[in-house]
Amino acid sequence: MPVHNASCWLEECLQAIVHQDFTGSMELSVFDDASTDDSRKVLEGWRERMEDRGISVVISGHSSSQPRGVGFAKNKAVTQSSGRYLCFQDADDIMLPQRVRLQYETSILHPNSLIGCGVQRLPEGSTERYARWINSLTRDQLLTQAYTSHGPTVVMPTWFCSRKLFMKVGLFDEGGKGVPEDLLFFYQFLRQGGSPLRLDQRLLVYRYHEAAATHSVTEETIWKLRVDFLQERVLSQWENFTIWNAGKQGRKLYRSLSLINQKKVKAFCDVDKNKIQKRFYTYEESKERPKPTVPVLHYKEATGPFIICVKLDMSGGVLEENLNALQLREGTDYYHFN
Repeated sequence: MPVHNASCWLEECLQAIVHQDFTGSMELSVFDDASTDDSRKVLEGWRERMEDRGISVVISGHSSSQPRGVGFAKNKAVTQSSGRYLCFQDADDIMLPQRVRLQYETSILHPNSLIGCGVQRLPEGSTERYARWINSLTRDQLLTQAYTSHGPTVVMPTWFCSRKLFMKVGLFDEGGKGVPEDLLFFYQFLRQGGSPLRLDQRLLVYRYHEAAATHSVTEETIWKLRVDFLQERVLSQWENFTIWNAGKQGRKLYRSLSLINQKKVKAFCDVDKNKIQKRFYTYEESKERPKPTVPVLHYKEATGPFIICVKLDMSGGVLEENLNALQLREGTDYYHFN
């Protein structure tokens, strides 16, 4: 558990750890990343209760003028711990009593999996679409939807895995503020052939608040990582493809691609008559002469495979109906990017 100025949440978080129904040995490993509140005092105050429950406690940290970041703190918490399995816990979240037991049992059966779980969002109703996405992805979609802007398909606050698996993937990036260390780790895990897995039970209360570290990562940073991963894993395997969305997001994806992959774009497709009537998109900023032009088609006239740049869950089911009507299979005929 990494901690930075979390004292207002720690009581609930630590109480939930004490209440785990797991009967094996447990250790709480905490690294305090330069907290300026009384987080350290709260943690030390729980040491005796933890040990009475049979949970050994390791607490360390530093008091430099600046925190070193979430990746650094997580790495320190992992390396100073001794368990064969790792259960990641954010200091502002609350685990339900069955979490460790159920994820541990699953991890034994699936040693090459990063195990997640469903979540309850707090406050209720916050980030409604994101929470629904977390909880409703199918097992196949945990792989196919790794390119969307939502980030890791198994969300970091729910991660559970063997130490062996974690060390094989490698430590978190320690670049500090603004670095999406969870996404970088998740991509590396997938590169190594790891299979993400999610328990459907909602075993974590996942708190949303403005001070969360995730808000320090810019959209552009995430965008570039996603585009690079999409090119590496999907577009490198395709001879050509269509971008589904002739609007702002589709054109932005096209401009972000390498020259090789731009040349693979055979068309944009859309449902918007105004965009289709233009017939072509001209890449005005291109240094090439003549400037590249890409046809804009109605989606029924376009051919796959497709990269879908339309927001999931925002068309009232129309997008999903269109994909089904064309009998397209996710992960073969199309991938969601938005």
